[in-house]
Amino acid sequence: MLGLDAILNIGGKLIDKLIPDPEAKAKAQLELATLAQNGELAQLQADVSEQQELTKRQQADMMSDSWLSKNIRPMTLVFILMTYTTFAMMSAWDIEVNNNYVELLGQWGMLIMSFYFGGRTLEKIMDMKKNAK
Repeated sequence: MLGLDAILNIGGKLIDKLIPDPEAKAKAQLELATLAQNGELAQLQADVSEQQELTKRQQADMMSDSWLSKNIRPMTLVFILMTYTTFAMMSAWDIEVNNNYVELLGQWGMLIMSFYFGGRTLEKIMDMKKNAK
């Protein structure tokens, strides 16, 4: 896991390489220092740590001998999407659907999709930063 100092160091190196103008470089370094003081970089570090823990959990599930533990998350995603689609079709055919259920399923769907797709994107970004050293 990258510490706050490592993130600041990477940020400083990126600023040095990407911004040739000394005035713009100084402004960017000030901005980076401000982010560090405001705790926003610490939040980024916490987000990365959370994503790494999720990955570890997925890896542990895949190492399991249980079929259910390997497939429960994908099955949940498929169920949520199928149910949401069913409600959407019912609504399209003017069948009364309780909007609270549709909203709830939509929120669950977004949560699960962000788990699968958003988390992996953040991991890839952090891996690229590690390999850039």
